[in-house]
Order: sequence, then structure tokens, then C-alpha cells
Amino acid sequence: MKFFLDTANLADIEEAASWGVLSGVTTNPTLYSREGGKLADFHAHLQRICELCPGPVSGETVGLTRDEIVREGEELAALAPNIIVKVPVMPEGLAATKCLFDKGIKVNMTLCFTVPQALLAARAGASYVSPFVGRFDDISEDGIAHLAETVQAVNNYDFGHDVEVIAASIRSANHVVQAGLIGCDIATVPFAVLKNLVKHPLTDRGLESFLADWEKVKNS
Repeated sequence: MKFFLDTANLADIEEAASWGVLSGVTTNPTLYSREGGKLADFHAHLQRICELCPGPVSGETVGLTRDEIVREGEELAALAPNIIVKVPVMPEGLAATKCLFDKGIKVNMTLCFTVPQALLAARAGASYVSPFVGRFDDISEDGIAHLAETVQAVNNYDFGHDVEVIAASIRSANHVVQAGLIGCDIATVPFAVLKNLVKHPLTDRGLESFLADWEKVKNS
């Protein structure tokens, strides 16, 4: 499974990239606004992310009509060769995805909550389909079960182009574990979750023991 970072924070992206585990980045308007982002700086910010992470970087459109989405998508795709245009699932989004696909521009279709949405996205030409996990948990539904159905359904078919499933709205290390066991292609995670994936109390205890024993060797 590949790991994407779900953030617009440059420092977090740079740190994660230094670990050698970062395959891509996903952003959205909410994440950019949390960084105090300004409209005039948005494109430059995405370009900086693309410099830090050579893998796929998703930048989201905000238009509601197919023409607006396609125009924004073309502008985003022109920023860097690794930009992926993020488009929400809706009829106009599907139409825009088809247009962008025909232009050779890759799309990450987001806000997927059902298997039919994911299949329609893939059929329209999306290279990435992003089913949300945590938001199901927020309403007392099983987000992992929904993810498993989506992965199975997408893998059942040949869409004529590569389609990868991104487990999105990840809230915990356990979400990542379950996504990996399902066989999901990608997990896009907040930096806090990525850091938690490295941690385990037995690892900490073992390291403390090794260091303590080494001190004994040094002092012998």
C-alpha cells in the first residue's frame, strides 16, 4: 500500500518525504484554509508541494459546472506534471472528468461514499477514486466495510485505464491497518496518523533497553 499525506502543510510534507515513505499528497480547500492560505497564493503553494513530493499531488476544483471544473482542471494541470485534478462526485463532476480524461489530465474523484459512485467515477475516466472512511464512522456506520466493498467492486473490472482506490478520511492507525488488509491501493493520512504508524510501546521499550545496555558497555 502506498502512503499519501492529506495536508497542505509544507513542513509536514517535507518531513514525511525525508522518511522515504511518501508517495503522494492530497489537498482540499479546507486543508489549504487551515494553513491560512490566500487565493492569490494557491497555485504557488501547490507548485511548492509538487517540488517537495514528486509523486501525485491532488489539487481540488471548486467549480460546480462541467465547464468551470474543466477550466480549473486545465489550470491546475498546467502547474506541474505531477498534479492530479481532484473533482467531487456529481453529474457535472463526472462530465468534467470525461472531458479531462480525453485531454490526458488525470482525475482523483473525491467524496465517494457508495460503490455506484466509485464505479461511475472509474467509468468516466478517473485515475483515482477516494472513498471516505472516517465520515461514515462519524455517523455510526462502518467506513471500513464500505471501503472493502468499493475495493472489491473496482477490482472486478477493467476500465481501460489504471484506477487506484485511495482510502480517504483516515482517522486512526487502525483505519490504515484495515485498509491494508483489504488490499486498498493507497491510504491518504494526516501527518499525526502517519507518525502514529511508526510508534509502538514495545519498540520504545526495546530501544530504551538497548541504550541502557550500551551505556553499561561504555562504562565497563
